Order: sequence, then structure tokens, then C-alpha cells
Amino acid sequence: MRKKYYIGIILSLIPLILLDQVTKLLADIHLKNQNAIPIIKDVLVLDYVENRGAAFGTFQGGFVFFVFTFIVLAVFMCFFAMRVPLTQRMKPLRILLVFVLAGAIGNFIDRIRLRYVIDFIYFKLIDFPVFNVADIYVTVSMILLIILCLFYYKEEDFEQLLHRKG
Repeated sequence: MRKKYYIGIILSLIPLILLDQVTKLLADIHLKNQNAIPIIKDVLVLDYVENRGAAFGTFQGGFVFFVFTFIVLAVFMCFFAMRVPLTQRMKPLRILLVFVLAGAIGNFIDRIRLRYVIDFIYFKLIDFPVFNVADIYVTVSMILLIILCLFYYKEEDFEQLLHRKG
């Protein structure tokens, strides 16, 4: 059963990472060195940005830090994924884990390949930092995870997670 679960994670990661990478490629081809393209006037804009920092441009130029952080987080997430019970109740947690991992891998690919992350989605209405599809995966998944932890999962769910055998 676990073997199918791991294969399922890998097969789920592939299209998510591909979507992220294809959208970044399209941004590079169509938006780089171009004027921003409004999608919804004064609300949503496509605008090419090379982000050499972390989330929303923080920690500019910390390549080694990003690589180290990714490796530590990826190992932790894989360890965590191995411990999540294969119950229906834990299915939302397993799905969110896949999205967070896909986002992390998508941005890591950019960092290794380009030494920066391509961002291109800008919410002008609230002057939100420019982001990409991988950032959406991570941010939305983390918000949903917090909601699940506050309102769906109980303390005993986490006890089971921490003390699972095998």
C-alpha cells in the first residue's frame, strides 16, 4: 500500500511541476523585457521579475542558504510523508503535502538552473509582491493546512502521526 502511495506522490508532482515550469518559460518568452500586461485593469497584471531572494524577494542573493534550506525541508517533508497514515481523514494533509513539495521543487529548479526564480503574477490592487505558480501552491497549501489544523484535525490525529509504527 505504501509503495502505491509513494508512486502516487511522484506521479502527482510531475504535472504540478511541469505546469509551474511551463508558465515560467512562457513568462520568460513573452514577458521578459516587455511592458507589464494588464489582465484585469488595476487588479491583475503579468509582469516579469527575476527574484534572486526568498519569498517575496526577501534574503536577496542567498543561493547557498536556499539550496541548504531546500534540502533540509525536502528531507523533512519526505520523512513526514512517510509517517502520514493512509486514512481517508489524512487525505487532505497528504494532498497539501504534494502541493507544497511541488512548489518547493519548482522554485528550486529555477534557482539551480537560473540562479533566480521567475515571478510574473502581480496583484496590483493590493500591491502584493510578484509571484508564480509554485508560490501559489505553497501559499494556498499552507493557508489550508493552518485551517485544517485549527478546525478539522484533532490532537489525537497528530499523536497518531508522531507515534506511527513502520
